[in-house]
Amino acid sequence: MTRVAIQGASGAFSHAAAIKALGSDVEIVECRTSEALFNAVLDGVALYGVVPIENTLAGSVQRNMDLLFLPEIHIIAEARIRIRLCLAVQPGRSIKEVRRVASHPVALQQCHGFFSRNPQIEAITAFDTAGSVRDLMAGDADYDAAIGSELAASLYGADVLEQNLEDHEQNFTRFLTIARDPIDLPEEGVKTSIAFTIQHRPGALHKALLVIAGHNVDLTRTESCPIAGRPREYRLYADLRAHSIINQSARSRCAGNGYDRDPCPRTVPGGARGYLRSSPVARPGSAPHQSTCCIAKGTFPPCRQSGCKSSEQ
Repeated sequence: MTRVAIQGASGAFSHAAAIKALGSDVEIVECRTSEALFNAVLDGVALYGVVPIENTLAGSVQRNMDLLFLPEIHIIAEARIRIRLCLAVQPGRSIKEVRRVASHPVALQQCHGFFSRNPQIEAITAFDTAGSVRDLMAGDADYDAAIGSELAASLYGADVLEQNLEDHEQNFTRFLTIARDPIDLPEEGVKTSIAFTIQHRPGALHKALLVIAGHNVDLTRTESCPIAGRPREYRLYADLRAHSIINQSARSRCAGNGYDRDPCPRTVPGGARGYLRSSPVARPGSAPHQSTCCIAKGTFPPCRQSGCKSSEQ
């Protein structure tokens, strides 16, 4: 079996994403934190890791976005999971007996309608969705029910009283599969993730994006986030429908644009074509407003399963 690290307990939506991305023959390595997940991959405890990166309702998972750019981490695949939340109880229980329901705070926030319809039920914050189901079935919980996935309910032997508790049908989470080693991919039909900073001066972002536009590359996502320890400075993240090997001509376009380091994808010397290592970003003591580039650790195939079509998201 393939060992896959996730943050949280078996039965979490990350577990479902691992099955979707890698197949059903997976052995889940449960990690308490995102840092522990990445370390499990780096240390060889798990061959792969599956991390949530953004939810269509809750937004991005900032910590995971930052961790993606650790040295020796490569993105090799993505998967989108429809978040369907159910009410899990111990066998034989009825909704009339439920007074306290536990789950992860984000899951609870996505079920306002359920709690409005059942004002007698109190929402209890738990560490994660699947863990709340596991603890309920182990008899270690001070609550009567848990909100989680049907996978978790099935895995731990819980009954499902209600399904589709989430307020919005268009509730998807995008997960990335990470590994220490890249995989071989064709030069077309793939995505690359990058992160970079720019100088605080007029037109700096425009010039950076011109490098991408000049190669007729589809920019599918862009986001800016504060850099920890550097107030009023931001790192920009972008997903591109392109392979990282566009670097040679792109790098020449960066000349004269005022970058301390070019913000263009580049090939790693030594034969790992198209798979990238990061330059320093937000390093303590670095010069303010320094323009650097951190390149994603993998060019990867986009999610192509039927559940990932834009019409279904």
